Amino acid sequence: MTSLRKGIGNTKDIEDYYDKWSKTYNETLYKWEYKAPTQTINILKRFLKREPKYLLDLACGTGLFIEKFLKTYPKTICDGSDISKSILNEAKGIRKYRNLYKKSFEKKINTPNKYNIVSLIGAMTYCKNHQILFDLVSNYLYENGYFIFTQRIDIWKDLEFDNILKSRSDFKFLYKSRPLNYLPKNKDFGKDIKIRIVLLKK
Repeated sequence: MTSLRKGIGNTKDIEDYYDKWSKTYNETLYKWEYKAPTQTINILKRFLKREPKYLLDLACGTGLFIEKFLKTYPKTICDGSDISKSILNEAKGIRKYRNLYKKSFEKKINTPNKYNIVSLIGAMTYCKNHQILFDLVSNYLYENGYFIFTQRIDIWKDLEFDNILKSRSDFKFLYKSRPLNYLPKNKDFGKDIKIRIVLLKK
């Protein structure tokens, strides 16, 4: 049985899971009091000196993060990627993305573009190889670009995630949030499972 808390399974399992969830995804996350997009933007506002020109939203889902992001930075050109075709169809419907790519965030996106920001909100949980992910993000970013992401604290401890961050000489560590509720109204998460929001600079 699949579980958001314990992990969904292989790539095909994840794709199927989100394909089936796509139509009720936004409604469900609202009921679970998912606030990571808003919390992430509040952090970005503290560090960004000017409106970024280009953003790549990895594991973009239906576009919840981008809809809120563009209310603060309406001129930013946004691309997105996700593993689920059905989720991408929902994201396409909000008309906020320039390009949408059907791709796992751990696989290279064939884009000629570079970005000022790469975001990965709510999906680091499923990362199998963090060094590959960081290599990809580094290649997507302009020099002095930002990588902002969330990571569950229980997984952070298990992976000794601080050591992973320290191993990346291509990124400067800027910010790590206090523990934040993730999906407090979800019975499997409640207030036991919390996240941190991390901001790095290339």
